[in-house]
Amino acid sequence: MQPLDYAIIILFLAGNMLLGLWQGRSNKQTSDYFLGGHKLPWFMVMLSIVATETSVLTFVSVPGLAYRGDWSFLQLSFGYIVGRILVSFILLPTYFKQGVTSIYEVIGMRFGHGIQKTASVIFLLTRILGDGIRFLATGVVVQAVTGWPLSLSVLVIGIVTLVYTISGGLKTVVWLDSIQFALYLGGGIVTILFILARLDAPLNDVLAPLLAVGKLRIIDTDPNVLTNPLSFFSAFSGGILLSLCSHGVDYLMVQRVLGCDGLASARKAMIASGIFVLFQFALFLLAGSLIYVFFNGAPLVKDREFTAFIVQTLPAGLKGLLLAGILSAAMSTLASSINSLAASTVTDLMKGRASLNASRLISVAWATVLIGIALAFNENDKAIVMLGLEIASFTYGGLLGLFLLSKSRRDFRSSSLVAGLLASMGVVFLLKFLGLAWTWYIAVSVMLNILTTVGVEALLPENKESFARK
Repeated sequence: MQPLDYAIIILFLAGNMLLGLWQGRSNKQTSDYFLGGHKLPWFMVMLSIVATETSVLTFVSVPGLAYRGDWSFLQLSFGYIVGRILVSFILLPTYFKQGVTSIYEVIGMRFGHGIQKTASVIFLLTRILGDGIRFLATGVVVQAVTGWPLSLSVLVIGIVTLVYTISGGLKTVVWLDSIQFALYLGGGIVTILFILARLDAPLNDVLAPLLAVGKLRIIDTDPNVLTNPLSFFSAFSGGILLSLCSHGVDYLMVQRVLGCDGLASARKAMIASGIFVLFQFALFLLAGSLIYVFFNGAPLVKDREFTAFIVQTLPAGLKGLLLAGILSAAMSTLASSINSLAASTVTDLMKGRASLNASRLISVAWATVLIGIALAFNENDKAIVMLGLEIASFTYGGLLGLFLLSKSRRDFRSSSLVAGLLASMGVVFLLKFLGLAWTWYIAVSVMLNILTTVGVEALLPENKESFARK
């Protein structure tokens, strides 16, 4: 890191905080803080969704997947597009019709506040664990580039993000997400152009040897669909279900589209985000393949391929811009997580009984938890991006099953619903122990949730317990 690189980083961090403080003046009530007053442009919401979901995992892990293997990870994004279309026409109409602040209010209207709180708690637990992994990925990159201790890297990012998040609320988060998206996507493009310039060869000539040895393969025809998460059918169907859950029943993503001015805008933002994710994954897989050519396939530490390229190759100035892109990727997810955790806490657990200042204090509390979780995680032998997706799969099936049951005309007692949730989450741990690919966790847990809920309801004596009515 040279003085020019540090200057770029300092200006970037200061700019984020100043924008948050400036926009914070327009927040007068909690609906402004959590939903941006329902005045968010759909295109910016779309960019915010993409920035939030891909985060620093794209920067850190996706190029490494191409460096060490091939492009089969792209199969997931095909399923993502289909999953978002389903969300747009199955779940979003209900959310806008009910005019909810938190999507778990739909569960409360159908099954009672107790089940609403249960769903919210599951979301909160999933979010802090998943974003802890993302925070770890950030620390790994910043530590490698700057030489700072991991704890210092996490604290700097966490504090700066907290300042602009608690000041500006969702509106600032979405605006900065859009800017940050452009910055870290630009980092990927700069990497590609820099390598092509250094290799002094057309892209087709550079990629031809990789194509010949299968390192650009997208479709994985491995017949072991139950154990290989990147076998085509496993990845495609897993991508559909993962996107249906992450963008349909995970409040982190849905909160953004609820800030749009109507259902039509929300649908455009949701579906377009899937297309942009496909493009983004392809871009960073291409960057990973070019880095492989640049380093002649030299063995590198897992998930350090891109950072090794930044540290060893880029000149001053470009290195600072790339690090700013990495910080952007990290801060976009962290800011979104802080705001959605606070919104779910206020709406679902406190029944909306919190002032604007109290909501900001709750945001501070959740930021503290996320920073602590990040510091507690350690790297293991899995690619970080795959670990993050696997953690989400542990609870998504239970939540999706609950939302599907809410569309049934049949009433269910709380004990039946809780039994279904517990069974759906418990089976995931069994499936992991048996070696089933994580892309199947959601499908199995959804089916078990519904079957268990219906079965327990049938076994319970009539009138033994009061029903949760609409």
